[in-house]
Amino acid sequence: MQLRFTLRQLKYFTVTAHTGSIAATSRILNVSSPSISTALSQLEKDLGAVLFVRRRPQGLSLTEAGRTLSAQAEVILNNATELTRMAGMVSHSIQGHLHLGCLVSFAQIVVPKLRRSFEAAHPAVKLSQSELTQSEIFTALRQGDIDLAISYAIDLPNDLEFQAIKSLPPFVMLAPDHPLAKNEILKVEQLADHAMVLLDLPLSSDYFLSFFNRTGPRPIIAERTKDLAVARSLVANGFGFSVINYRPIGTHAPDGKPLIFVPLESEVPPLPVGLLSLKGLASRSIYSAFLDLCREEMK
Repeated sequence: MQLRFTLRQLKYFTVTAHTGSIAATSRILNVSSPSISTALSQLEKDLGAVLFVRRRPQGLSLTEAGRTLSAQAEVILNNATELTRMAGMVSHSIQGHLHLGCLVSFAQIVVPKLRRSFEAAHPAVKLSQSELTQSEIFTALRQGDIDLAISYAIDLPNDLEFQAIKSLPPFVMLAPDHPLAKNEILKVEQLADHAMVLLDLPLSSDYFLSFFNRTGPRPIIAERTKDLAVARSLVANGFGFSVINYRPIGTHAPDGKPLIFVPLESEVPPLPVGLLSLKGLASRSIYSAFLDLCREEMK
């Protein structure tokens, strides 16, 4: 019997059934909205059934047929994933698709290199990525939208498993002409009288501000940004210092101006970063291989 659908169509269908929005599915799967829309329309045509009620303001909702087929589509996708895993075990090879979630800061600095190195070492693996917030990572792991995530060990729920890669010590990022730039190491007390550029990301900002909470002096927050590249440019152009916990390989801001990175001495422990997955899945060969590579590349 010839199948009238593809696994890719079923994946788009099940994710859209959860999100109720092609745009949201596009963000989760890192696939263009027109591609998803075309695939869903073709799936409806091939199956001879209308799967969604399309109401533009409210998004998409499943029809009766859509609800019936959605549950079976989940079963088919799970069986296909398990079949791929079993085939990999039989052949003693690492293969298949690995969908990685990560915070935006990691997507900018470390993930592209990790992806390239892992795919070079394991050509039978296709690795894709999605940039998510911490709460979005938790949801995506539980729904099976991503397999693994690179994240911090902060406020982790009990149903997820964390495998540590390394601990990230804090650095103070400064312009070369900043009064504190010539120090080999800095203490939090020395920062109290200087303007700060706060990298205002969920979790990260609380961690950066915790350095000041323990010592008493409150930071003078002159600028806030959610973009590391913007923070680097603001610091390089003299708007203040910034505290970061992952030192970039490059020592220049996006506009070409140089930056100085000075270790920050503090009672606050370094922030652990690692891989998150659902409990019981970290032992799979493809997960273990990616964890080993992360530990080697990020040491």
